[in-house]
Amino acid sequence: MYENHIYPNTLVDKIETRVMSNKERSRQDEKPSNGALSMALLAKAVKPEAEWEDKDEFLDAVYWLRQLMGVIQGLIWGLLPLKGFLGLVLFFVFNLGLIYLYYNTFQKVDDEDYGGPTEILKEGTMTSFATFLVTWIILYSSLHTDL
Repeated sequence: MYENHIYPNTLVDKIETRVMSNKERSRQDEKPSNGALSMALLAKAVKPEAEWEDKDEFLDAVYWLRQLMGVIQGLIWGLLPLKGFLGLVLFFVFNLGLIYLYYNTFQKVDDEDYGGPTEILKEGTMTSFATFLVTWIILYSSLHTDL
């Protein structure tokens, strides 16, 4: 009999409204916990000597910086007619060197807090290498080969 009538002031409606508002509030307060790149993380990553709340936050910043470097290096290597072993070696020299300078001189973090220098330097290295290779190969092939 009352199925077609809507009573907005019932106790059930008030509880549903409160639960929904709590869910929305908790979603707004949450940080991306899956390593996603957020504007807050990006802002903190470009700020010298930033305060990092936890180990994973800093390593996420290193990971995304490394991905960006992989794309940029792939574009540069593709525009220049760089090829072969020299291109691969230069990728690792620049990539590892810039990350070392980033955490050691720009952020001035103690690498022992993050598991030592190898833990920081290996964070995202292979995915950055894959991104670099794809970008380099596609751009080089499209600009410097005759099909």
